[in-house]
Amino acid sequence: MKPDDLMKISSVAAPVRLQVVNSFRSAILAGRFQPGERLVEKDLCELTGASRTSVREALRQLETEGLVQMVPNKGPIVALISPEQARSIYEVRGALEALAGALFATRASDAQIAALEKTVEPVWKGYKSGKIEQILVAKDAFYDALLDGAGNDMIPSVLRMMQARISLLRRVSLGVTSRLDTSIAEIRDIVRAAKARDPAATSEACLRHVRNAAEAALALMTDTKK
Repeated sequence: MKPDDLMKISSVAAPVRLQVVNSFRSAILAGRFQPGERLVEKDLCELTGASRTSVREALRQLETEGLVQMVPNKGPIVALISPEQARSIYEVRGALEALAGALFATRASDAQIAALEKTVEPVWKGYKSGKIEQILVAKDAFYDALLDGAGNDMIPSVLRMMQARISLLRRVSLGVTSRLDTSIAEIRDIVRAAKARDPAATSEACLRHVRNAAEAALALMTDTKK
């Protein structure tokens, strides 16, 4: 990894530790650090311009997010998500997003439904571009709108605890290009059911979307392990 891959840290805009955490998180989620890759403190200090203390604190934070693992006699590495862990994450995500969909259909205002509908076009454009970064940004906007209209602060709070690992798994599932057309159709099904104010149908559409993403990701992860 080249130094240009991470922005130099500035102490002006935000605390150094937070900037280092954000830089490392972004690099991992963007695939600049690969799963299983060793994270050498000296190299990370040179890349960011931060002290060893700040780098260590950042790595501890990313360990709590599930992005970094501390391996005895080896030190920190980029976390490897096993198929079993991925399945568990998808199960929790599916349950929470299905609930969010049902609540959205029941509680969302007309303006919030319109806001959700507006996020579909950027998702479709992202899929057409084939650029994973663009897709992830558009998908985040879709889910932000869905959760906003659900009117339950606990759902995004719990999802945030898994957000980094969810983003990693999205990158895996989106790597299955044959799924992209199906995925956008599932997104449209969610919006269609929400506009119809049908909680059961919206919940089912949300759950189906997550389950299909899980199937694609787990199949790819299993093939990779062979």
